[in-house]
Amino acid sequence: MGDITKISESVYWVGVKDWDRRMFDALIPLPQGTSYNSYLVQGNEKTALIDTVNPGFEEQLRQNINRYSKVDSLDYVIMNHAEPDHAFTIQSIMNSVPKATLITSEKGAKMAMVQYDVPEERIKIVQDGDTLDLGGKTLKFIAAPWLHWPETMFTYLVEEKTLFTCDFFGSHTAAGFYSDEVEDLIPMAKRYFGEIMMPFRKLGAKALSKIEDLDIEIIAPSHGPIHRNPELILEAYKKWTAGETLEKVIVVYVSMWNSTRKMVDRMVQELVRAGMDVKVFNLENSDIGDIARELVDSRAIVLGTPTVLGGMHPLAVYGTYLVKALKPPAKYAVALSSYGWGGGSIKQAQEMLSGTKIEILGAIDVNGPPTDKDYQDIEKLSAELVGKIRENP
Repeated sequence: MGDITKISESVYWVGVKDWDRRMFDALIPLPQGTSYNSYLVQGNEKTALIDTVNPGFEEQLRQNINRYSKVDSLDYVIMNHAEPDHAFTIQSIMNSVPKATLITSEKGAKMAMVQYDVPEERIKIVQDGDTLDLGGKTLKFIAAPWLHWPETMFTYLVEEKTLFTCDFFGSHTAAGFYSDEVEDLIPMAKRYFGEIMMPFRKLGAKALSKIEDLDIEIIAPSHGPIHRNPELILEAYKKWTAGETLEKVIVVYVSMWNSTRKMVDRMVQELVRAGMDVKVFNLENSDIGDIARELVDSRAIVLGTPTVLGGMHPLAVYGTYLVKALKPPAKYAVALSSYGWGGGSIKQAQEMLSGTKIEILGAIDVNGPPTDKDYQDIEKLSAELVGKIRENP
């Protein structure tokens, strides 16, 4: 079978699988762990390392490199992205290999100096379209700002038609080596896109247009499996970056004494009866990554929250903030709320969603448990939401 970590004639995967990690950025759950993909590219004259690994895995990276070359023989370290899960080990590598030069973008150079203490004289700044000759192997650099930091770039190995994209086209999973070996790859990649790339989808679309004329046989991201049949992930990203939505409604809610839950249940019942694809998440026990995944192509959002001390329930505040921050392509929203002695959650929800492109079609605020009249209002609002979803694909 051979060495599966040799992904092409001159490229070796020297990264790390982190099966145990369960949280990223103190925000994103990792139910399947993740990987930190680093790649060794060997030319006839020079050797380059593309991205490094997360803190704590420095020695494993060195061991992996030494299987195919020697760490002290590295000529270049390519920093596509300066976030520590990809760039932290740059400082260790540069300190132990005095001849190595760091290759990065102009903004990346500033980050490398500040965050990893790389001397300015050991950094070579590359611009969009610049190339680097390794001896029979050519690396071409493609500016890809804000995917998802301002310094990001891609690296393309011309002769072997391999594109190294760091976070773009990635997924948080330690499972599988190639994406066609991972049964739930697209849902995992969609989840990752929702968490990381969705706020930058317009710039993602621009990046796709920049690489559409490249002959690409392999896409090698820095998280998750490698795409040796890249058409599937490319087609998915075209839809996601374009903000294409389905006749789908995501319902996120929290309830304290079941009044809000009863309202949500009736709304869900009506939406399902009308043929909508409905995804329901109770914020008390839901995985925020699953919510991000479903936001990628939902056309509408239903928010349910009780009033707590004159405002939204804290979990609903958190969920609403994430919706605003992630900038999903949803076009419509409705809010359902209940209160005991005083309202206020609807007003706060409307204020939090102001400034987004989401149209709030209506809100229903109920004092105590919902009545028959309240259920009728929910049915009417549901019908209005369905109408909007169907008339504006």
